[in-house]
Order: sequence, then structure tokens, then C-alpha cells
Amino acid sequence: MQKIGYVATIGMFDGVHRGHQFVLQHVVDEARQRALRSMAITFDKGSTQTLTPLAQKRTLLMNTGIDRIEVLTFNEALKQMTAREFMQQVLRDKYGVKVLLIGYDNRFGHNRTEGFQDYVRYGKELDIEVLQLPAAGEISSSIIRQQVAAGDISKANELLGHPYTIAGRVEHGEHIGTKLGFPTANIVVDDQCQLIPAAGVYAVNIRMENNTEWKHGMMNIGTRPTFNGQRQTLEVNIFHLSEDLYGQRIEVTFAERLRGEQRFDSAEALKEQLQRDAIEAERILA
Repeated sequence: MQKIGYVATIGMFDGVHRGHQFVLQHVVDEARQRALRSMAITFDKGSTQTLTPLAQKRTLLMNTGIDRIEVLTFNEALKQMTAREFMQQVLRDKYGVKVLLIGYDNRFGHNRTEGFQDYVRYGKELDIEVLQLPAAGEISSSIIRQQVAAGDISKANELLGHPYTIAGRVEHGEHIGTKLGFPTANIVVDDQCQLIPAAGVYAVNIRMENNTEWKHGMMNIGTRPTFNGQRQTLEVNIFHLSEDLYGQRIEVTFAERLRGEQRFDSAEALKEQLQRDAIEAERILA
């Protein structure tokens, strides 16, 4: 029985941003033109800080139309492989790659000193056609990480091509929001390595586990300085919702940062600001 051949690309794909989507769409198109299947090969780097945890990255990659996703553990053996060894042992022998399509500045292999012409030469020796795409603009995961860390979610979303998203379970908090008239769900994120946006208040959309409906809300990230808090918390107030969410898993997408973290002179002053925040969030999300 003849093996299925693949048009493949390689990368970390952290964020699966618009630059990645540009490459992945070309992989899908190239595979269709050649009557082959498309494949994205990515890596699990364990404790490295990330924009997209592995499960979320898989979903985003699948949404591009890629037929098959392979995740390689970035262990010592893989780190020591030369580019040629990787192309032979992993691409050709393990996955049956016929065409390798790489981004403009994509490099792989042990010391990353080799470049596109080297990959083309190895490919001719291994019966793998190597193609290179032009640059897709000034988009990189590192730039997006800087934007998220600074709280510039609007710019991050623009480069990502989709809203920045976190997911986690709701745990019991100190119920301060409830006392202020703004009950919140205290979220513990699924992946502690995911980058959390800068402290502040954000307009967000929220979806509960096993539910397709998105609800509007606002999220506070910070230590609650008005109440002398010490530990960072992620608390989301879901508009027009009164049900108990404890123990549920929820997904939160960020739309825009409303303001930075502030200390207020009183609980009443904070409540008044939260009322203004809610009106602004509803306007943004409408």
C-alpha cells in the first residue's frame, strides 16, 4: 500500500498569528494542487512561556485547514539533530514529507547556521522539494508577547488575527466583587506557562464549558490594591449572569484594555469606577 505524501511546514507557531496563517494557507493550497495532504510540525517546549498552550495551538492550527498536526517534544535528542538529520529521519522517514514549505526567515537544525540553500541541497539528496515563501510583513510571536505583556491587547489581536484567549477553571475567591455589586469568577488558568496580559481592566467575551454562547463581561487582572491584596488574581465579571460557575471551565477572549490597575481611596470610589468600566466594556463589545 502506497504511503500518503505530505506538503509540510515546521515551526513553533506560538500564537498561530497572521504570519503563521500566511504560511499554513500556502501549505494547504500547495497540497491540494499536488493531490497530497498538508501537515504542520510543531514543538512542545514544556515550561517555556507561551501565547498559546498546546491544546489551544492545536485548535488554531486545525482551523487553518491543515490535515495533520504533529507535535514533537523538544528534548535533547531533537536539539542535537542537524538540519539534514531532521529532514531525513523525521520529515522523510517518519512522516513521508514530499514537499517542505518554509517561511522567509525560518531556520531549523542543531546550530541554525544553515539556511534555505542548504535545505534545498539536502532536499535534492532526500527527494524532498523545498520551497520558500516571501515575508508576510513585520509579524512575530516575540512582538506579540511584548504587546500582551504591556496590555496592548488591541495591537496584539490585530497581529494575531484572532482574539488573545485564556482558559481555566473557576475557583472560590474572596467575594469582594459580590459585595460591590459586581460578582466575579476567579479563574485559575489551565497552563501556568501562558502569558497573562498586564494588570488592568479589560473588555472580554466569555464562554462557559460545553456552551456555544459568548457573553460580554470585563476582567480585572491584578492584586486588588484598594484592598491591600498581594497575590495576582484573574477575576471576570460576566454581564447579566447570576448562575454559580464554581468548578466550571471557562474561556475568555480579550477585546480591549479599559485602564491600568488603580488603587482607590474607598470601596465606593471603586464601585463607581466599575460602573463606568462596565458601560465602556458594553460599548466596545456591542
